[in-house]
Amino acid sequence: MKCIKKILVAVSSIGTAALFAVAVENISLQKDVKLPDGFTVTAHTGCEKTKDNSLDAITLGFGYGADVVEFDLSFNEEGIAVLSHDKPVGGEVTLEEAFELISQYKNLKVNVDVKFTDDLAQVVAAAGKYGISDRYFFTGVTKDTVEAVKAAAPGVTYYLNTEIDKSRIEDEQYIAELIEEVKSVGAVGLNIHYRSCSKKMVDAFHDQGLLMSVWTVNQVRDMPKALALECDNITTRYPSKLIPMVEFIKNN
Repeated sequence: MKCIKKILVAVSSIGTAALFAVAVENISLQKDVKLPDGFTVTAHTGCEKTKDNSLDAITLGFGYGADVVEFDLSFNEEGIAVLSHDKPVGGEVTLEEAFELISQYKNLKVNVDVKFTDDLAQVVAAAGKYGISDRYFFTGVTKDTVEAVKAAAPGVTYYLNTEIDKSRIEDEQYIAELIEEVKSVGAVGLNIHYRSCSKKMVDAFHDQGLLMSVWTVNQVRDMPKALALECDNITTRYPSKLIPMVEFIKNN
């Protein structure tokens, strides 16, 4: 961990030079921030205005320096695993095409957001085929689908997605219940909307050896707030804007 004594960013405008350039207007981080060891930025599918669930989104996410890329998993009428948020209509990128591309990008990890659980064994097989079995994990896993995930993909890491009562995110008893829920299904942590998360939740999860991932932080004004949570991962459609803030924290 790297501790920042005081982070104060007040930038009127920073051009668009090079890949990591970002435009930030009057954004302030006014808190000591400690990003946890292993902190990651995930490029949401469709990042940087590419098409959702496209190979371009993977390439650009990697190009902007994201640690992880995310896409949605579905299955077409032939039962083939494809990248799609909803039931496929035809012409989707196949999972094998995506994994083959990812295998070419050293150290890039993959968040496979499970929308359907028809044949998750295909994911395991494709990851093995392209040598990335240690570079992917699941999100989108709910209490209703966790058993299907564990049966088809034993040993694969997954986060739990669950509804959060936003009125109770500072409530110790409620946080304890969430921790027990995550532990009971064998997940490594929670994957929730950043507005449904609190620093108190993150600290309690870390105390129990669990992780917290938040999505989808797209507005520049919200990025400092998300970073101040000190969670383990932030998912964004704009890694070009978030990553410079992360680098600022790490280097000061």
